[in-house]
Amino acid sequence: MAERIRTFWKGRLRLALVTIPVRLVTALAREKQIHFHQVDRKTKQRIRYEKVAPGVGEVPKEDIVYGYEVEPGNYVLLEEEELDKLKLESRHTIDLVQFVDACDIDPLYFERPYFVVPDGEDAEEPYRVIRDALRSENKVGIGQLALRGREDLVALKSCGNGMMLETLRYASEIKDADAVFEGIGHGRLRQDLIEMAKDLIDQRSAPFDAAAYKNHYAEALRQLVNSKMKGGKVIDFTEALKRSLQKSGSSARTRAETPSRRSASKARARARH
Repeated sequence: MAERIRTFWKGRLRLALVTIPVRLVTALAREKQIHFHQVDRKTKQRIRYEKVAPGVGEVPKEDIVYGYEVEPGNYVLLEEEELDKLKLESRHTIDLVQFVDACDIDPLYFERPYFVVPDGEDAEEPYRVIRDALRSENKVGIGQLALRGREDLVALKSCGNGMMLETLRYASEIKDADAVFEGIGHGRLRQDLIEMAKDLIDQRSAPFDAAAYKNHYAEALRQLVNSKMKGGKVIDFTEALKRSLQKSGSSARTRAETPSRRSASKARARARH
């Protein structure tokens, strides 16, 4: 089954002297989401974005490089090949350097999940050994992995019959909660109000089941799109193009016929004289 799933990253998982070939598969499903394009209301054509530079205009793809701004308007230019040559061990290896209790990581740090699968038959046994050891100890492995032009902090844990890797935010990427909440008062609250809130929480407490929740906004969007289609309001690019061509053709014929009519008028005027 795993072989038919698109691989996002391929490399090695390392624990001390044990190295296991693994693959990452995104854990997020995207196919059910509704995606919009920006469209010109008049022509019904999709809005395109061009890469332009002030005073230059559109810049060819081969002339676009990465730039690190050291001061306003002053950039250090970097070629993609130079970035690819950076020797980061984490580009090809997830090195587990620490293990922590699963509950020790604040949910605020978790960012994006990936399923980790063994790459090849020889990798399956050591993969399962680490999976079961993590599950038995209720631990999470911490390491780093270079993905998409940056080095991410990652957490590895058991997940069902396999393992899951989640990218983590660095501490420098998280705002100081105390600074954000400093304006909230500290005065004593009425105990009866707290008890009422606790009762409401108890009444609605149940094991979490993600499948019990539906994306109502996405469903409403689908219904709106379907109603537009049934009402004949769906954007038909082909039809819009045909109308544009017909309009252009009519304008061209009008421009072509105008000089002829003028010549004919002049000829009639000369004949009368």
